[in-house]
Amino acid sequence: MDIKKVFYKTQAESILKKCELRGMQGYYCNDKAEALECIKSLFTPNASISWGGSETIKEIGLMDYLQTAPYTLYDRATATTPEEQKAMYAKTVTADYFLMSTNAITLDGKLVNIDGNGNRIACLVSGPGNVIIVAGMNKVVPDVEAGIARVHNMAAPPNAVRLNRNTPCHDFGRCADCLTPDCMCSNTVITRKSNKPGRLIIVLVGEELGY
Repeated sequence: MDIKKVFYKTQAESILKKCELRGMQGYYCNDKAEALECIKSLFTPNASISWGGSETIKEIGLMDYLQTAPYTLYDRATATTPEEQKAMYAKTVTADYFLMSTNAITLDGKLVNIDGNGNRIACLVSGPGNVIIVAGMNKVVPDVEAGIARVHNMAAPPNAVRLNRNTPCHDFGRCADCLTPDCMCSNTVITRKSNKPGRLIIVLVGEELGY
């Protein structure tokens, strides 16, 4: 018996019950492969799909799958000019599905997300018809305050290294509450409820994924 897997499943089921009370759908998957199949089953035929920056959705194989899947993809990485970026964002907010992770999820089902430019959390709040939020169980925190601390000190520093950002957390591995031009912590959103029941779809995975 894998004790950690049993614990993850028990904890996830408790969290997802809280998410349902908050108007969110919830699924638990034991591993990356199961998560990929779960998410594939959620897409409707001929859907339009976009996504925010997320190592988690790459790690489960979702980005590789989408490259050959029969969907319309709105990929912001293909927009190279300000005009193209504006047009791509207009498409993104009308997508049938928006894919992302969450920086943290609390034991009582709240989502904690912090962004630099805010395009990811903007689509979480409003726009795309459905938002699929994939998270490893390493993203679970006791409460909102712990979630914010997790982002500042556990998620932002490695992301600053990955993106080569000129921030104190890149250099020192911890938050310095910076106001630098490269700051990745400009906008904070706490999602405590979805007023469109079922629009937010939480997929918790019994592995450590992302940052």
